[in-house]
Amino acid sequence: MKYFSLKSHSETSVYDEVIVPCLHRMSNLEKLALTLLIEHEERFIDGNNLKNDIVNHMPRLKEFIFNIRTIIKRNNQLHLPSNEDIQRTLTSVTDHQVICCVDYFPNKKSGQCHFYTYPYTMVRYNNITNNFPGGLFECVQCVRLFDERPFEHTFFLRIAQAFPFLEELTVNNLEPQNQKLNDDSQHFPIIKYPHLTVLRLINVHDDYAEQFLLNTKTCLSNFIHLILDYDQLHSITHNFTRDATRVNCGKIKHFHIDNKSDLPQHFNVYFPHVKL
Repeated sequence: MKYFSLKSHSETSVYDEVIVPCLHRMSNLEKLALTLLIEHEERFIDGNNLKNDIVNHMPRLKEFIFNIRTIIKRNNQLHLPSNEDIQRTLTSVTDHQVICCVDYFPNKKSGQCHFYTYPYTMVRYNNITNNFPGGLFECVQCVRLFDERPFEHTFFLRIAQAFPFLEELTVNNLEPQNQKLNDDSQHFPIIKYPHLTVLRLINVHDDYAEQFLLNTKTCLSNFIHLILDYDQLHSITHNFTRDATRVNCGKIKHFHIDNKSDLPQHFNVYFPHVKL
């Protein structure tokens, strides 16, 4: 076997016990591609682990590409490695450029370390935070955003530019935005998502519903499938009468409403294409 690709999109806690011993049996590999989501109690997987656990055991390895995310519980650790700490361990692991991003979430009492070879070849990019380093990701179609710090308008502009073929977007953020834009604001460019068809606003502050439904902030180019709490939608559209959200709401084609039978009569006028 000259080439091996391992992709695991669900969390695994058996990096040391299963994954490393498995790779040790493939010492003749010339090309290796790893995609791992690792849950670890004590530490991030870093470049030293890749070098000592994998590369040093594959003398014929010519190309090594990877996309590795580690999630840890912070517990009572005295030293929390920084982005620079992890980046320094990755300098001699592969000939490819390596991008690294380290985040800590005080409310969840957890941390994540994500590093990958660039250009990025996956169709998904999950758990992007405000520390997102940017770049161009033409293969990515599905993105998930999460942070305990607010996502401002300029952040969403960076996301739209970095993922030009974005089709599915999930936002999870309960922190209100600091930069408030009213219905008539023209201080920032309107963000366009030319390929977006699925928008999931899950556990979000009302500001993020406005971020995508106000036509002074966002231009939705296609009919979309929206997942958003009904009460939030009702609030930000001012009981389905607000002019500034009317254009983008007219682009909603599918919308989930659970246990809601008393929709106002003008709901169908405000959402002319919605299928509930």
